[in-house]
Amino acid sequence: MTTPPPGLRERKKRATREALREAALRLAVERGPDQVRVEDIAEAAGVSPRTYNNYFASREQAIVSAVTADREERIAAAVAARPTGVRLADAVTEAVVEQYAHEGARERGALLLITTRTALRDAFLGSTADIEAPLSAVIAERLEGAGAQTARVLAASVAAAVRIALESWLRPTGGGAVAGDPGAGGLVVPSGPLSDRLRAALAPLAPAFDAAEQRARQ
Repeated sequence: MTTPPPGLRERKKRATREALREAALRLAVERGPDQVRVEDIAEAAGVSPRTYNNYFASREQAIVSAVTADREERIAAAVAARPTGVRLADAVTEAVVEQYAHEGARERGALLLITTRTALRDAFLGSTADIEAPLSAVIAERLEGAGAQTARVLAASVAAAVRIALESWLRPTGGGAVAGDPGAGGLVVPSGPLSDRLRAALAPLAPAFDAAEQRARQ
């Protein structure tokens, strides 16, 4: 799938978004997430609070975006880059694992910060919904027009599976309720390899992907 290079306006928007999320993460690390206001983030990024609200709905969303930045686009691009002979279910699984389980030192540090606050964990889990739209477009292209609705259902199922995997991974110390539950507060310690949880959550979707590919070849 060929995408035209972004124009000047789009590049400026991307630069503004990048400045906001970097400022949000830096301030959260320096002061603690609870001591950071939207106005502080906007000022640090050199924009107005009104401009900030055009990009993020909360400070938690901005902080989390520093970790998840464009991850949904990278997942879609990774699936699109796989050879057409590769099973679609495998292409999607490997793309998701690549982007979620192989983080650098910066991302790991930011994730550690996210695990300390319920609101940040909720925003992190909620960001999985962003996977649906770009992945749906790539799946539809791989299925060669076999059905936009099928592509959307498959992509939405992937987003849900990723969220479930992350919920099971982010458990409070001692193995209590999953993150996001009303009683899940304070520091959590991720349990086990995330890649294993992602593969297990996505595995039940493989028959649906296989069936969609088979229909597309008919």
